[in-house]
Amino acid sequence: MADEPKAPQSPESPKPDSAGAKSAPPTAPASAEAAPFPAAKPAAPARPAPPPPKPPVVMQIPLDNDLTKRYREQFGAAILDAIEDRKQPYLVIAATQLAEIARYSRDVEKFDLLEDYTAVDWPRREKRFDLIAILYSFPHNMRLRLKIPLAADETAASLVEIWPTANWLEREIFDMFGISFNGHPDMKRILLPEEWQGIHCARITTFLQQDTAWVRENLGIASGQ
Repeated sequence: MADEPKAPQSPESPKPDSAGAKSAPPTAPASAEAAPFPAAKPAAPARPAPPPPKPPVVMQIPLDNDLTKRYREQFGAAILDAIEDRKQPYLVIAATQLAEIARYSRDVEKFDLLEDYTAVDWPRREKRFDLIAILYSFPHNMRLRLKIPLAADETAASLVEIWPTANWLEREIFDMFGISFNGHPDMKRILLPEEWQGIHCARITTFLQQDTAWVRENLGIASGQ
């Protein structure tokens, strides 16, 4: 029997190996050195955490030391409040017992000196004024502030017999705020002219209005001429 004719093969066709399997197509030759990977960029440094918020500043805290307890035991409800404001002790006291508390402060607690005496005006408050007495103790080297709330029409007991330095200080308060002191030996102006109208430091009229009115009434000219 004659052999069957074989199909022609193209030159590109792979030749079968001895086992009859086709050989794999040739691969491209590997380069002598593999291309290196690009260097990784350094990580950005982590941002520091924000600082924690500062606690609110506390200006006033309740005061409950031995000194305060002695005042409360002695005067009871006349000690309206006891606070520490910027490390300075305050006793808020009733005006009706101002003289008794002042004398006790000098004789028992040894606050020998009335260092300063002034007032503050709070126009919108029912007790419009605060008298502020700053006491100093030489034996204990400490200060104590007495705060005395007063209504606009209230008066206070004079402290001249307890601390003579109160004489001029009370006259200054009277002159600037219009607060009178019962028992003061010479309750009259100390800074402003006797003819001055109004209350200089009370927040009713401005300084310019007061000055203009006084100059016009007493000198007969317009202020500033």
